[in-house]
Amino acid sequence: MHLAAHTQTTSPAPTRPARLLRLSEVEMRCSLKKSAIYAAMAAKTFPAAVRLGNRCVAWHEAEIDAWIASRSRVKGVQ
Repeated sequence: MHLAAHTQTTSPAPTRPARLLRLSEVEMRCSLKKSAIYAAMAAKTFPAAVRLGNRCVAWHEAEIDAWIASRSRVKGVQ
């Protein structure tokens, strides 16, 4: 019997499903108000919102987390 025949394959770790954040959650996480968020979006310095309906938008959680991390590196906060 060959030992190579009994090698185990490992399945990748399950990934967390993508989550969308509404404006109130984005404001709380980023410590910014609506006007500052939309101004930064217009300046292309903040992640763009995803339109969910006529009057409903949200942001990808991963993009907001990356933006927060990038701001921490800019200011030297870890």
